[in-house]
Amino acid sequence: MKKNLLLLFGVIVLALLPLLFLQDAEFGGADGAAEEAIVEIASDYEPWFSSIWEPPSGEIESLLFVLQGVIGALIIGYFIGYMRGKYVKNSDAKHR
Repeated sequence: MKKNLLLLFGVIVLALLPLLFLQDAEFGGADGAAEEAIVEIASDYEPWFSSIWEPPSGEIESLLFVLQGVIGALIIGYFIGYMRGKYVKNSDAKHR
């Protein structure tokens, strides 16, 4: 229990440190950084693919991104719970 609390505290500290020390920094995503790198390397680059659908606003785009993360977390959580239940069931059967 103490170990888990220490790890949780470490994660919180790691998340807050950049926000405290880099207050005027812009925390952009990987897409923006990749686009900047491509323009820097080959300024005449033309994308060969365009999106089928663009979200109408940044809020909708963020909502879809979060929804994608939630669905992934649910799938991973279900799998971990299923495997844990299977393990507990098998260990109980062995002790009988």
